[in-house]
Amino acid sequence: MKSLNTSFATGALAICTIIATAAASAASAWKPDQRVEFVVGGSAGTSSDVLARRIQLLLSEKRLLDASVAVVNKAGGGGTVALAYINQQTGNGHTMMVTSPTLLTNHINGRSQLNYTDVTPLAQLGRESVAFSVRSDSPLKSARDLAERLKADPGSLTFSIGSAAGSHGHIAVAQVARAVGADLKRLKVVTFGGSAEGVMALLGGHIDVVASPASVMLEHVKAGRARFLAMAAEKRQSGELASVPTWREAGINAVASSWHSVVGPRGLSEDQVRYWDDVFGKLVALPEWRQEMEASLIEPTYFNSRDTRKLMEMEYAALAATLTDLGLAKNPAK
Repeated sequence: MKSLNTSFATGALAICTIIATAAASAASAWKPDQRVEFVVGGSAGTSSDVLARRIQLLLSEKRLLDASVAVVNKAGGGGTVALAYINQQTGNGHTMMVTSPTLLTNHINGRSQLNYTDVTPLAQLGRESVAFSVRSDSPLKSARDLAERLKADPGSLTFSIGSAAGSHGHIAVAQVARAVGADLKRLKVVTFGGSAEGVMALLGGHIDVVASPASVMLEHVKAGRARFLAMAAEKRQSGELASVPTWREAGINAVASSWHSVVGPRGLSEDQVRYWDDVFGKLVALPEWRQEMEASLIEPTYFNSRDTRKLMEMEYAALAATLTDLGLAKNPAK
């Protein structure tokens, strides 16, 4: 009888321990208890801004989290202003940033002392190849025209390359110029607060070519104000871009793209990272998300927090090598 009572007591204790552990686990599970901010390092209308607002809309409409969601623009310094803001939010799981390869290139070229190792990568959501665009009345009618012009006189054209030197747009322009034997030091490249500002400069006749994600040019191409010349993609895109040739089709090996990732501040807890892994995993599974990606000319390439960090590590090494060749690297080591 004594043995039975002991066994019963032991079993009861075990059950209580399991219940207590489960309760403690539930109590420690993190979730937002205030407004969530998606910070964008560019002005309204940039590709990161548009994507952030789509994330905001779907998170709210589909009730993927209970907290309210806001998009906060902190333009300036090619994303360095927004990154500095994020860096001040250590451990704050309510603040994150929608970013691009400029997170890496700004560190490589010495524009920022902050790197991907100073934030918490949370997700990669998609990727856009760089498109080369001109005004509809431009004398440049094809990718070959642009290549020949660069070969003859690389300083005769002005390019918008996004918000920072060494960006994916800049790399794409340099790849084309190098392929035709042009002097890279003679290239005329201009940075703006974001791709949208570069587009306005193109339409106003202040620059000759925009090297940017195709999404920021599509409405102007459809309206007849601009034309796509070529894509810096491995193969032809589908849908709206199916008729745009790649640089490879012109015999030039230029492949460059901009990915869209979400990062949080440094010091996020495992619970916080696990929470956002779950949210972004649900987001990218929505049919509406796939439709948004297709409409925005973004290739959906979802990576969770762990794989996003690994991807950034690999991309950092590749970008550092390219920017070193261009003479732009000041911090080639991680």
